[in-house]
Parts: sequence; C-alpha cells; structure tokens
Amino acid sequence: MASSSASISLLISLLLGSFMVSTANLYQDLDITWGDGRAKILNNGDLLTLSLDKASGSGFQSKNEYLFGKIDMQLKLVPGNSAGTVTAYYLSSQGSTHDEIDFEFLGNLTGEPYILHTNVFSQGKGNREQQFYLWFDPTADFHTYSILWNPQRIIFSVDGTPIREFKNAESLGVAYPKNQAMRIYSSLWNADDWATQGGRVKTDWTQAPFTASYRNFNASNACVWSSGSSSCSSSSSSSSTSWLSEELDSTSQERLKWVQKNYMIYNYCADTPRFPQGFPPECALNTSS
Repeated sequence: MASSSASISLLISLLLGSFMVSTANLYQDLDITWGDGRAKILNNGDLLTLSLDKASGSGFQSKNEYLFGKIDMQLKLVPGNSAGTVTAYYLSSQGSTHDEIDFEFLGNLTGEPYILHTNVFSQGKGNREQQFYLWFDPTADFHTYSILWNPQRIIFSVDGTPIREFKNAESLGVAYPKNQAMRIYSSLWNADDWATQGGRVKTDWTQAPFTASYRNFNASNACVWSSGSSSCSSSSSSSSTSWLSEELDSTSQERLKWVQKNYMIYNYCADTPRFPQGFPPECALNTSS
C-alpha cells in the first residue's frame, strides 16, 4: 500500500506540475491579429499555427511590448513546396522611424533549402540584410530561434548557435534601437513577387493551405515596457538581468564564424557593387573575422 500511495502521490505531483507549466501558455502571451480564422491556438495553449491560402495569410503579435530582451520561439516551417511563401518573425516598434529586428524565412521548392533572411532597422533605416542557409531541415521539426537585444548588441541565434551579431555603433554615428519599445510579430504571407529566386518561382496554390507552427515562446528574460516604465528596475538583481550586458564568449565567437563561413549566402557588408563609395560605418564593427 505504501508503494501504491507513493505512486499516486507522484502521479498527482506530475499532473500538478504539468498543469502549472501549461498555465504559462500562448493564450497569455500572444494575440492573433489577422487571418479570419487561419491562425489558431491549439492544445490548451501549447501550440499556435499560422496558415496561408490564396485568399489570405495570417498573423499574431505579443500582448506585451519590450525594451530589451532575450526572446525565444520554437518554429516549424511550411513543409514541401513552400516557394513564394514567407514566414516572418520579428520585433518592431511603430511609425516611420520605427526600429525592427527581423527573422524572415523564405520558402523554396521541395528539396531546395529555405533562406533565413535577417535585418536590423534603426530609426526607420534598414537595408542591413544578411542571409543564411540552415544546417538542418527547418520543416521536419521545431527549432529555437532567439533574439538577444541589449544596449550593446543584437545577437540572432538558432538552437543556441549565434548566426549574426549587430553591435551598437552609435560612436560611428549609426542609430541603434534602444529607445523604442517593440512587440513580437509573426505572419505567414504570399510574397511570390520576390521571395523565391527573385520572384521567378511562384506560389503553387494547389499545395495550399500552407502552415507554420509555433511553440515554447519565452520572454521571461525581457524588460516589459508599460505606461512609460520598464519591468527591469534598478532594484532588479544582477543575476536576473545579466543578459542586459551579455556578449559572445570565445566559444560562441567561433561558432558564429563557423556559421558565417559555411552557411552565410549574403552579407550587405560584403556587397561592393551595392556600396561603391564604401560600406556603411557599422560594418567596421560587425564582422566575425
């Protein structure tokens, strides 16, 4: 009986633990914003799906705004022939001088690799594209895509491996996103005028609906901005806000170099024809070499 009672107690404990975990779910963190039913939160808030058909795509945004953060989301991208589709996942403020930090996943023909497109806008100025192939099939399973945004740098990571670092170059006269709170946004939409091979490959609507999946959103290490104040107060413990001064250690720097050597397919800071008069000033800081 003692063993049976212990088993029942363990089961109750596990069930309560599961319940406690499930209460922190996507219903609490995200709002579906458009798509007329094409976006859905499922499995008691553990899963969100966006769908695209010929009539419309769909999207969501975070309930909170953030001013700096370390934010994770797991995505599983549109499988099969995803040519013409774009799955966008990004941070953005509003207005003509908005700030923005972008992950965009450009679909492709079956068997061809997705392109991961990244960009950083500050004060309305973007055109800071870097593009990558991935070292795995992003449609076969969920993978974690992360943005670390602090006053010194922005680091894009995939499954914990940094792929891009954008450093604060205000000393060189380059605006840096640090004063405008941003929400998380995501959308699945048709961009077959440019997304796949420069628009040469169009969306095959016989494959619709196209669906991307999301889970395990985590913004626990982020400063929520509300009513003009930040949740990261001066009294916050240094351990809980250590990410505010986080930088790449030597191991992470080597991993960044590995990605950029083997998987980067476009870097605006190496596009000489685009910048015949010289590269933008931030390029002097944002190099992995």
